[in-house]
Amino acid sequence: MEIKVCGPGCASCEQAQKIVEAAVSAGSVDATVTKITDFQEIAQMGIFSTPAIVVDGEVKCVGRAPKPAEVEEWIS
Repeated sequence: MEIKVCGPGCASCEQAQKIVEAAVSAGSVDATVTKITDFQEIAQMGIFSTPAIVVDGEVKCVGRAPKPAEVEEWIS
């Protein structure tokens, strides 16, 4: 599983990354979490508001940090 956390590094983006990494660790899921900070790359995915979470190429959350329960559902 590939999870991308998209955003420039603002507080909300950092929070989103921590939530995703905690859910992956807690769920013992085989996943790679990657931070994407390049706005051109983010825009090519159709994302124009950050933070955003992309799981296996599917945009799951845009413009806010996800709730831990949401991330757990996406990766289960």
